[in-house]
Amino acid sequence: MTTPTGTAVRIERTIPAPPAQVYRAWLDPEVLRRWFAPSGWEAVRVEVDERVGGHLRAWHLDPQENLDPQEQAGGPECRIVELVPDERIVLDWWFVGPTREIERDQASRLTVTLRAVGDGTHLTLVHDRLDGLAAALPEVARNVEAGWTGTLGRLATTMAARARLSPE
Repeated sequence: MTTPTGTAVRIERTIPAPPAQVYRAWLDPEVLRRWFAPSGWEAVRVEVDERVGGHLRAWHLDPQENLDPQEQAGGPECRIVELVPDERIVLDWWFVGPTREIERDQASRLTVTLRAVGDGTHLTLVHDRLDGLAAALPEVARNVEAGWTGTLGRLATTMAARARLSPE
């Protein structure tokens, strides 16, 4: 289920893995590289400083473009606001370009909540406080919902593949 609410996007999805594995998938750079990019893009580098006040950073590459990867390696720059193991991750979020410069007035908030359902996880993603981004970069803001829809699809596929490779 997807619910755009003005300057917020809310997406709910069932992920085929238990909450502990889904939580780790948001914080393990090697796992993040497999799924943490919109459809058609790649996460070529991911850094995580897993603590409140730490960071999560990703460098995205559009393989359709014939540019030097350094010319197009923008992506999210995030400050970790809250970590509740296996239940909740909250990030202050900025979309940044290749220079990785943060525009303070374009800060948004990402909240990911996890709840066990059967053998899987009910994930609720809320990306809100998008007003500044919408004012500065309306095209990027318009694509937040589609970006997360594709990205969460990749998360579900990654977690399903991991379950097939190492069943518990």
